[in-house]
Amino acid sequence: MKSTSKTAYFAKVAMLGVLAYLVMFIEFALPFFPSFLKLDLSDLVPLIGSLALGPVAGLLIELLKNLLHLLTTHTGGVGELANFIVGSAFVCTAGIIYQHNKTRLGAVIALACSVLAMIVSGALVNYFITVPLYAIVLGLSTESIVGMSSAVIPAIHDKLTLILFAFCPFNLLKGIVLTLITMPLYKRVSPMLKRENLRGGKKEAKV
Repeated sequence: MKSTSKTAYFAKVAMLGVLAYLVMFIEFALPFFPSFLKLDLSDLVPLIGSLALGPVAGLLIELLKNLLHLLTTHTGGVGELANFIVGSAFVCTAGIIYQHNKTRLGAVIALACSVLAMIVSGALVNYFITVPLYAIVLGLSTESIVGMSSAVIPAIHDKLTLILFAFCPFNLLKGIVLTLITMPLYKRVSPMLKRENLRGGKKEAKV
């Protein structure tokens, strides 16, 4: 990679990282999920970056977004850690698959697999990392989190059902929403992000 290309690449990553950080503040709770699960669309930015610039770019954008959010965290860094791991699994999966099959069908497969990666990684991260760390950092016991959740979803009665009936459906919904927004938006913004790639190389099919 030439020096000018490197500079342009990292400038794009930095710009997208800051944009993702700002979008992270736009969040809202959904009435049919526990109140601590808030929907934000900040993963949309690194997802587009991963598809356009490659999975490493998506990972770096996720990292920058969460590092910036640490400055205003209300979760002692636990939320940012979970957001980074799950978000990275989501955007990198899409970027890796699309990088090897840059067609419309390849994009659909990439996005579908990325939603699955979000669900699986979210389940594992929340079960083994996030919920236990919340107990340590914020003093919230697993029982209290389960209790808050069961008031909204009666089927929840322990940590496993919390993951199955709250986190997994939430991440499924979030992944679908992000995918539906990405499909039309990517067509508009990807030429700007890939401008240098399109000048001298072969064009790829648009999502």
